[in-house]
Amino acid sequence: SPMSDRLRLAFAQIKPVWLNREQSLARVAEAIEEAAAQGAALVAFGEALVPGYPFWVERTEGARFEDPIQKDFYAHYLDQAVCIEQDHLAGICALAARYRIAIVLGIIERPLDRGGHSAYCSRVYIEPDGRIGSVHRKLVPTHEERLVWAPGDGHGLVVHGLGKFTVGALNCWENWMPLTRAALYAQGEDLHVALWPGGAHNTAEITRFIAKESRSYVLSVSGLMHADDINPTLPHCDQLIANSSGWLANGGY
Repeated sequence: SPMSDRLRLAFAQIKPVWLNREQSLARVAEAIEEAAAQGAALVAFGEALVPGYPFWVERTEGARFEDPIQKDFYAHYLDQAVCIEQDHLAGICALAARYRIAIVLGIIERPLDRGGHSAYCSRVYIEPDGRIGSVHRKLVPTHEERLVWAPGDGHGLVVHGLGKFTVGALNCWENWMPLTRAALYAQGEDLHVALWPGGAHNTAEITRFIAKESRSYVLSVSGLMHADDINPTLPHCDQLIANSSGWLANGGY
């Protein structure tokens, strides 16, 4: 029932097809269909899932000025980013409407209203009727993320009604920022979704303390990425693969 005091929620901790937008969106679509088949009212995905977290930066001397490797990686990243104005999420929105399921999705966004030259770590909330309810661009990228992600703003710090619940969501380290949490609490949030790239060092304590602080239900959802998932056809992949091993994002376990 739309006004039930219970919701079935799905945590889609999946791998992207790293730095490939269309194939990553295909994996998202599969997860949505699986969640819907199990009766989920909402399905949440990790931070920056489409087309993936910028793992190359700390493994290829990402701060080197005028480095051609960094230029090539960033150009590819921007090319594979999600442009909402170009309907890159149209298929995902259609699935939301078909199955009447809400979706919280982490993307790398290339918005045309910012000139189309900057990449933002964005959280998209898609309503069960298929409308994009809001897009929140991560306020302050963390550490090496600042080399590739532009700083966002508070425009997307909004909540959404879902049955009897009020849903809000934040990207990664924003969940540690008191004022971003307070902005959602003040709007009546009682179901909080925390998106992460994937690592227990981020998620070990915060899920519990947000729940205690806000008196809310809290979902913590991360991504997955293994060194073996790096596509050998990517630019400069030899250097990246040589400097990568094991799990780059382990889902937060």
